Amino acid sequence: MTWNMSHPIINLTMSMEKMRINVAQLLNEPAGASRSYSLEENVGEDDINSVKGDVVLIRSGNAIIVSGKMTASVRLVCSRCLKPINCQVTFDFEEEALPVLAEGLSPSVQYDNLIIDESHILDLSEAVRQYIWLTVPAKPLCSSDCAGICPTCGHDLNQEPCKCPSSVKGPRWSKLVR
Repeated sequence: MTWNMSHPIINLTMSMEKMRINVAQLLNEPAGASRSYSLEENVGEDDINSVKGDVVLIRSGNAIIVSGKMTASVRLVCSRCLKPINCQVTFDFEEEALPVLAEGLSPSVQYDNLIIDESHILDLSEAVRQYIWLTVPAKPLCSSDCAGICPTCGHDLNQEPCKCPSSVKGPRWSKLVR
């Protein structure tokens, strides 16, 4: 990890398990105190290539409000031609982080939020991972005009038409066949 006090940057190079911020000093400050961080991580696992963005932490009562705007590069498969593609997703998030031993809070309330552990470490990795997968398109495409594959022989129709005969089942489907 590299810290630059003029413009804090967390440079993470292994897995998202290292997307952790020590918030001990912020927890000792009054409500309204804030810190800004730029996060950049090359993940290389769970089909997430990289994550980068800006995060703001704001002290609020017993908690810290975490908000940010992130961009991630994710390895996906085109839903038409089944070729691997890289997809960029951008998302905003806002979450509340509570100390694991916050007084007066039931365990169920603590599990609905980000947790600050006993060492005052806020781990953003799971929340960021979940936001990435919620933002990924349901049917990713390599291009908007992807022709897909032939359902009969499996030939990539983006390269050239296949030699399979057209198998129109009925006249009502004839307009859908190329």
